[in-house]
Amino acid sequence: MSTAKNVVGKFGGTAALAEIIGKGQSTISYWTKTGTIPAKWQPILLQAAANRSIDLTPGDFVEAAPVPAEDEVETQGAGRLPKATHWGELPLGGASIPCYVLEDSTRVFSLKGVVVGLIGTEGGQLAEYLKVRALRDFLPEDLKPAEDGSVPALIRFDTGAEGFTKHAIGFPVERFMDLCGAYSEALQKHALAEDGFELTARQIQIANQANAFLRACAKTGIIALVDEATGYQYERAQDALRLKYRLFLEDEMRKWEKTFPDQLWVEFGRLTKWTGPVHSRPKYWGKLIMELVYGYLDPDVAKWLKENNPKPTHGQNYHQWMSSQYGLKRLIEHIWMLVGMAAACDSMAELRQRMAERYGRQPVQLTLYLDPPRR
Repeated sequence: MSTAKNVVGKFGGTAALAEIIGKGQSTISYWTKTGTIPAKWQPILLQAAANRSIDLTPGDFVEAAPVPAEDEVETQGAGRLPKATHWGELPLGGASIPCYVLEDSTRVFSLKGVVVGLIGTEGGQLAEYLKVRALRDFLPEDLKPAEDGSVPALIRFDTGAEGFTKHAIGFPVERFMDLCGAYSEALQKHALAEDGFELTARQIQIANQANAFLRACAKTGIIALVDEATGYQYERAQDALRLKYRLFLEDEMRKWEKTFPDQLWVEFGRLTKWTGPVHSRPKYWGKLIMELVYGYLDPDVAKWLKENNPKPTHGQNYHQWMSSQYGLKRLIEHIWMLVGMAAACDSMAELRQRMAERYGRQPVQLTLYLDPPRR
């Protein structure tokens, strides 16, 4: 039985759980079909179970791994698997990775959580990404897949679910940092174009995600070290480091976020009769962005940008100076509104007129007087 079916069954079935959390039955059915429950719903279900005295533990959400062979178990000590004593979640990209501390103090991530959080896909085995030639030279030996596809660094462990033993596969957090470091080194070599070394577009995307994670962890880590050295760790809020980490990660990810979608450039190209590719767009489109985006979004922001005019460098653009909590959200909403409006126009003049009408700006007509022609 899948983890999702097991959890849903504890609540009395699809209809009962849908009513408890206020979602449609189709959502619950999708969970049981895929076999897993999204990480964001797990704390909600745990609380709902506690309120109804339902026996549900964090370990119930972890995908069970095949029970290892007897000789394989013995290699992990005293004929038994290490057991998790603590459980939680850590955000990575758009996912939350289940994480555990084992009874021997080993910290591990859920293997599936690593694949989803770093690679960004529900499918595929980690070994498929570790065995690629571009990455292999940067990996420590125990992260290199063996001939049978196994990865020596991975750990089978008992999630600590009450009532029965549940086996899962963990990825030691130190080795996860090594994996991110390997992607970072590969990206650096790609940027330098050493010996014709190249990464695919997909590998570059993963490497950017890994770089963001490394930087966020580094910033959080130095704060944790200072707190430990000064004793402040006993006075700060319990979730203070996790909150800082989330903010750091959000800031790092924004550097790689494609805020201005290709659809906007396609519409600009159509309205200005541009025949070249959108990735080599003309410079005067920058003035259109200042006029139609920042000029309407917030005149003060547009004025500041004109006065400061930061030079475009790697990962530094106008939209990165805006607050993630309010400004960036407003910016994205405005851009997509502009894309929709542009799609309904036949010329840039028409788009300018519609934008002015949308924001209540009044047209101004100037009369120019010329000297009479000489006879």
